[in-house]
Amino acid sequence: MWQYRTSSPDRYELLKEFARDNRKNATLAEMQLWKFLKDGDIGTKVLRQHIVGDYIVDFLLPYYNLVIEVDGGYHAERDQHEDDMVRSEALNGLGLYVIRFTNEQVLFEADDVCLKIKEIINQIKTPQPLPGE
Repeated sequence: MWQYRTSSPDRYELLKEFARDNRKNATLAEMQLWKFLKDGDIGTKVLRQHIVGDYIVDFLLPYYNLVIEVDGGYHAERDQHEDDMVRSEALNGLGLYVIRFTNEQVLFEADDVCLKIKEIINQIKTPQPLPGE
């Protein structure tokens, strides 16, 4: 079922500002993937730069409990890679699936990325209703 907690009210306000800035300053790869996700034929609600727990995720497909992250070059650094693993485990603990693509994959292998997202959506159980639906 689609549910997860969000951060404390004080932290939420800070994260909300960061998320707004992230949307305004999206990378080229994030913009390209956003265009596919919102204009493509995946047929589901998509939220970008959305607060989940104490994190801001690049994209959330709430009906599928699916998080999509687009990783820039700094994600290859050892410390960041370890942080990403901790983050993914925390999101998994909230009942979310996490998939990651590099900027290069999104920019230069867009068809493969889009196909992979569709395959994962098809593998996940039936979409869950959002609260209040």
